[in-house]
Amino acid sequence: MAAKIKKGDTVVVLSGRDKGKTGEVLQILPTESKALVRGVNVVRRHQKQTQTQEAGIIAKEAPIHLSNVAFADKEGKATRVGFKVQEDGTKVRVAKRSGDVIDG
Repeated sequence: MAAKIKKGDTVVVLSGRDKGKTGEVLQILPTESKALVRGVNVVRRHQKQTQTQEAGIIAKEAPIHLSNVAFADKEGKATRVGFKVQEDGTKVRVAKRSGDVIDG
């Protein structure tokens, strides 16, 4: 199955505590159908001291389910993603709202 949302994409959160926020996808977890998005679903964790890290309470992004995020088009609005095969045979992602080619 081709990925509709990829690392580096800008997405909009559709539901939950961070509804309406936008952020860049830092990592995709395909086996869990989740994504890490910068500045979204930030949780505070108590960190034990290690050789490389200081002890204390740190804030970091937790994964959010892919069904709760949507690709953000050039206007910053949520859009669905489709696929189109171009004349030269390459498959590209297309924004359903505007019809613009996302990558390619």
